[in-house]
Amino acid sequence: MSRYDLVVIGGGTAGLVAAAGGASLGARVALIERDKLGGDCLNYGCVPTKTLVKSARVASLVRRAEEFGLRPVETEVDFPAVMERMRRAIATVGKHDDPERFRNLGVKLYLGDRARFESPEEISVDGSRLRARCVIIATGSYATIPPIAGLEEAGYITHVEALQLERLPLSMVIVGAGPIGCEFAQVFARFGCRVTLLSSSPLPLPKEDPEIGEALLSFLKADGIVYHGGFRAEEARVEENEKVVAARDRCGERVEIRGEEILIAAGRAPTVGGLGLENAGVALVRNGVMVDEQLRTSTPGIYAAGDVTGKHLFTHVADYQAKAALGNALFPVKRRVDYRVVPWTTFTDPEVARVGLTEREALREHDGVKVFRYPFDTLDRAVADGDPHGLVKLVTDKRGKILGGHIIGPDAGNLIGEIVLAMRKNLPVQTLSTTTHAYPTPSEGVKRAADGYYREKLFDGPSRKLFETFFKVKRRLPTLRRELR
Repeated sequence: MSRYDLVVIGGGTAGLVAAAGGASLGARVALIERDKLGGDCLNYGCVPTKTLVKSARVASLVRRAEEFGLRPVETEVDFPAVMERMRRAIATVGKHDDPERFRNLGVKLYLGDRARFESPEEISVDGSRLRARCVIIATGSYATIPPIAGLEEAGYITHVEALQLERLPLSMVIVGAGPIGCEFAQVFARFGCRVTLLSSSPLPLPKEDPEIGEALLSFLKADGIVYHGGFRAEEARVEENEKVVAARDRCGERVEIRGEEILIAAGRAPTVGGLGLENAGVALVRNGVMVDEQLRTSTPGIYAAGDVTGKHLFTHVADYQAKAALGNALFPVKRRVDYRVVPWTTFTDPEVARVGLTEREALREHDGVKVFRYPFDTLDRAVADGDPHGLVKLVTDKRGKILGGHIIGPDAGNLIGEIVLAMRKNLPVQTLSTTTHAYPTPSEGVKRAADGYYREKLFDGPSRKLFETFFKVKRRLPTLRRELR
């Protein structure tokens, strides 16, 4: 039986960070991955989808050539070439996750093998057993399929199969309007596919501030995407060589949508099947492996990190959790995870980025909530770039503490970082306003939204009346001095 200080199950972001970190610290580490290193993010998620997003944006810009003073250009998307570029990007980024790199770090790799707990300290893999002082479960998540009658018979794809297409479908029905559904809807629409987006929520990105969702919906429609909000898919079938999805809203209205392909983007679930968690006494909750604030499972010595915990399914959170779980597993001093300031971005065009509470959430939890906005259509750089779309929205309490930040606009994923740092360091919105930002840059949108705090304080209400009185007295001073003489 091989003995290890740490066994990591799963070779996605969380697993790789934990394994590399443990080996670099001198621990004896084994990493078990049943598929390929890099997990969903490298192979089926972040890297390939953002590559497609860029190609789709370029196609859209070329079609808008006249807006920039250029002669019109006929654009034809070479879909196989686009997909080949995507695969090259995966290969380039994947060098960071090359198995040899981890072997050189001293990690014992078990690739293509499934792990199964035989007891809290023993894991079977590849016909042998590993004994671990501690374990980190980092098996990720997978796309869930809603119970739609006839869907299996009609046939469907998820984001995984969508990234393996070699021919652009003429039309597509996408079920689900979360980040994956919205990104793929815009990408395929810009490539020339007729896209219908179907969602049980009235607006796309239902977890976002409704004001942001409304803005995004207008941009998706501008790309020719048909949106059916508030409809739940009930049935799928094939009819006259097309796939048909029937859906119904809460009032009973029924729609039928046709497409060459059906793409399901209706959520994710933790990957826990076949792990034998019951043999280790590891408890599950509805959205994943049950963990406490130190990422410990219900069994001492076993931790979990990444999507399998069901907490904020983002690569950057998986990285953060992995580092916390590694330190807590190997060392006696424990660290709590803190999700109060977690940013996320949806890579539509324009991008959508968020941190903290929405306006509605803030109003439920706090008194004296203030909201400050700044639209990109009045931001000089956005106008110059031909991207005057969207807004920055800051939500604060009455003293200026930032409760949430929301951006839909160019480069929103980068712009949100300033708000994240301010919230993390408990800097008030006034600090964003008084910080000098380079002109002309998109970051001025954040500053100008924050300026709203001072505009309200100085130019409205009691302050304005006080200043009016001050200047009135100042204007009369010369007359008063003359009268006193």
